[in-house]
Amino acid sequence: MTPERYQRIRAMLDARQTDLTVCMENVHKPHNLSAIVRTCDAVGVDHVHAVWENYQDEIRRGTATGSQNWVKVHNHENIEDAVAALRTSGMQILATNLSDSAVDFREIDYTKPTAILMGQEKYGISDKALSLADQDIIIPMVGMVQSLNVSVASALILYEAQRQREIAGMYQAPSMVDKTEQNRIMFEGGHPIFAKACKRKGLPIPHIDEEGQIIADDEWWAKMQMNKEAWDKLDQE
Repeated sequence: MTPERYQRIRAMLDARQTDLTVCMENVHKPHNLSAIVRTCDAVGVDHVHAVWENYQDEIRRGTATGSQNWVKVHNHENIEDAVAALRTSGMQILATNLSDSAVDFREIDYTKPTAILMGQEKYGISDKALSLADQDIIIPMVGMVQSLNVSVASALILYEAQRQREIAGMYQAPSMVDKTEQNRIMFEGGHPIFAKACKRKGLPIPHIDEEGQIIADDEWWAKMQMNKEAWDKLDQE
């Protein structure tokens, strides 16, 4: 891994907002799914949630352009399980929904742990999901249409969250990502050839030092069936 690559991944990890996420309920169009994941990566969201049985198959045909490699997607069988997982993390649950109790999305305090529920393209969020939310939010509109594309709406809300968190200094704080997870991301993102071989051979993820280099014993390298010098040369090409 080059020093530039290491620093870029390091900066990304330091900016990750582990207590901000999106939960997509039956969003089924691949380009919308992928666009939301891409926006999540752009604003520092490292985990997103989806209630859709074919998510992993469809996202590969979408337009995430590699962002799914940096954002972990958690697929849930139903909205109750998804919200329960978010509640365990202490998150406020916001639902994009036009209702009498809905407030302008910009009035929300996004510096709190927050999960944003986004509904299916045609029918929106289900009644069950709405009953589980803490607050309905809306994006004010003055035209003839009543709603935006789900990926566009997600982007607007996430960038408002980013704006608030940036003002609060939450992007300058030490990384909130677990050290083990940081090491995994640094390894897989910085040494993709090693990572693929490691997964294929069932080897443990090695330690990545402060210069982005792999630290592993001779046994680990031997199991790779190639010496360290050969791997180093291959990794730099």
